[in-house]
Amino acid sequence: MATLTDRLDHLLGQKTADALAEVFDISTVQDLLRHYPHRYATRGTGLVDQRPEEGAHLTVVARVSKTDLRAMRSGRGFLLKATLVPDQKDAADQQSIDATFFNGQKVKHLVRTGTRAMFSGKVKYFNNKPELTHPSYLLLPEPGEEDIVSGSIRGAGELAGMARSAQDGSGVDMSVFERSLIPLYPATRDVESWTLMRCMRQVLDQLDDVEDPLPESVRREHGLIGLDEALRLVHLPETQEEVVRARERLRFDEAAALQLVLAQRRHTAEGRVAPACPPKPHGIAAAFDAMLPFTLTDGQQAVAEEISADLTRPHPMNRLLQGEVGSGKTIVALRAMLQVVDSGHQCALLAPTEVLAAQHARSIRQMLGNLGTAGELDAAGNATRVTLLTGSMPVAARRTALLEAVTGDAGIVIGTHALIQDGVEFFNLGMVVVDEQHRFGVEQRDALRGRAREGLSPHLLVMTATPIPRTIAMTVLGDLETSTLRELPRGRSPIVSRVVSASEKPAWVDRAWERIREEVAQGRQAYVVCSRIGEGDEEGPDAKEQNTVAALALFDELRFGALSSLEVGLLHGRLPSDEKDAVMKDFTAGRIDVLVCTTVVEVGVDVPNATVMVLQDADRFGVSQLHQLRGRVGRGGHQGLCILITEMSPQSPAYQRLTAVAGTNDGFELAQLDLAQRREGDVLGAAQSGSLSTLRLLSLLDHEDVIEAAREFAQKVVTADPELTAHPGLASMVTAALAIDKIEFLEKS
Repeated sequence: MATLTDRLDHLLGQKTADALAEVFDISTVQDLLRHYPHRYATRGTGLVDQRPEEGAHLTVVARVSKTDLRAMRSGRGFLLKATLVPDQKDAADQQSIDATFFNGQKVKHLVRTGTRAMFSGKVKYFNNKPELTHPSYLLLPEPGEEDIVSGSIRGAGELAGMARSAQDGSGVDMSVFERSLIPLYPATRDVESWTLMRCMRQVLDQLDDVEDPLPESVRREHGLIGLDEALRLVHLPETQEEVVRARERLRFDEAAALQLVLAQRRHTAEGRVAPACPPKPHGIAAAFDAMLPFTLTDGQQAVAEEISADLTRPHPMNRLLQGEVGSGKTIVALRAMLQVVDSGHQCALLAPTEVLAAQHARSIRQMLGNLGTAGELDAAGNATRVTLLTGSMPVAARRTALLEAVTGDAGIVIGTHALIQDGVEFFNLGMVVVDEQHRFGVEQRDALRGRAREGLSPHLLVMTATPIPRTIAMTVLGDLETSTLRELPRGRSPIVSRVVSASEKPAWVDRAWERIREEVAQGRQAYVVCSRIGEGDEEGPDAKEQNTVAALALFDELRFGALSSLEVGLLHGRLPSDEKDAVMKDFTAGRIDVLVCTTVVEVGVDVPNATVMVLQDADRFGVSQLHQLRGRVGRGGHQGLCILITEMSPQSPAYQRLTAVAGTNDGFELAQLDLAQRREGDVLGAAQSGSLSTLRLLSLLDHEDVIEAAREFAQKVVTADPELTAHPGLASMVTAALAIDKIEFLEKS
């Protein structure tokens, strides 16, 4: 008999165990049984229970009721059209589906009337009726026959290997095809679905009863079946209802495993010691508030109070501040940093790009005035110093910045990844602010935390202008408390967005350049954003093949053509740091009318006088990225306009996506749309510190109720038993269902 912790080499043999370990990192019984089927072939009463989507993958065990061989219209070869009906001859529902084969002459002697087979392929619609187009197939014996496959290979496409393995005796027991539902697994060329099918049956036949790690009260509260029953049903179900029940239980396991890890993280953070930084009534923070020329919004005030209370406690703040583009996150973060400076500690602000780091340094110095010029003649009595540190700074300037950080002269140090490199030391780091958190992995944030004095953990404030759906906030960022800014500062107008089809309305593109000239004539400025820099330098997949416009080419085209009467500047990631900084200074000062650029201006760049943005090849950008980019305009008192130019047809999904973006300025609504379109596999994406590849059944889009229930359960367990020593089953489930050191943080698409 076998248990969940047993190694597979003892049960399946060394060769099979090695293959599973190498391809899927599967080494124990539990690893294997949690490699769930991704779909099921059916031989039930109806081949198609509901109208499948175009392009959906359908696998059925069916019988051929009739065939029709016909010449192709091109005159080259023959098509074979086969009508498939349910395998069960006594089925009350004789719903059928057609399958079309392009090599009709080759398959007509195999796929013929009366043939019983598994067919697997993508659905296409002809005359409003679903059809399988050139599906893979595997001929099956009649129920009860001993001779499974003999003679030539009787299978094709992705199922040919199953036929070969059945012939040499290494494949799955073909009696599985007499089941109502046949499991099909995520597989590769080296470990195919039928190999996994055989392994599952072999292990399940030897598996002892599985002890359930979830308390009976929790299972009863959420209507969940036991783990033993779920693991057996998910691999060998008789009905769709059994599949649903098994997946519900196993989905909760995935959510619980994730939430237990995050609850443990929160508990660990609560045990750390941080510098207590209570507000000082006559400090630099109070002086800054007194000189503010505007009143904070109610939302800014509420979030500021939450952060201030966190900083007062002797435990590290771990807070996510999310808000709409232009909602005033930076001013909230600056007030928090000044509260920390008042207590004699330093703050580090980490930005994803040098352009944004320099922008932050300029804007913070400007906001502070003489409160940020410590050591200079005009400095206020309680002033601090703001220091910029980036990787490409000249040696002398870098040496000065490093000295100001290590001596404590700089109360606020702003930089890029350079802040977390060896050689950067702080005198007394008390707070870390990370802007646009999705650009940084958890190890990078922890490295900056480690710059504090021994025994202390700095407070952490993470900011993002990419609104995060609640399910992701509860999972991917579940170790952070969340504050949200929804309202825009007073006096700011919503941005107007328009989609322009360059292929169908070329005159409208000309009108976009005319619109820029009109705005500049009124003293305003504009951005023109491209998806790539130049030929051979793509900033998106297949950009050149998609015939997209390069920034270098458009810069020359505009300054010598439609915008020749204006001052046109160029900004992109390949420019040297000092040139980028000079261009941004000129644009900020109004010496440049139109800035042709790439996405280096995506976040944080604040030029209140800019009112128009033209996004060339807008379909090349993601939903969140489009929202971020257009947030660069309309930041002053004038109406912002964003023009989305695309070569895509108005009937294309890409054009419809642009229309959806243009139809709302609500970043939270767009974040949900983004998640729905990309699905969480892409949201969680390629790892900065690993991947959540173990989330096979849990959808961050569809299962908010499961995530919330698991979060409440995990918090109760970890509060009472932080190390899960009294819950060995849960500890084992966490280890098996989730790679603890590979939790992914939200990454930009």
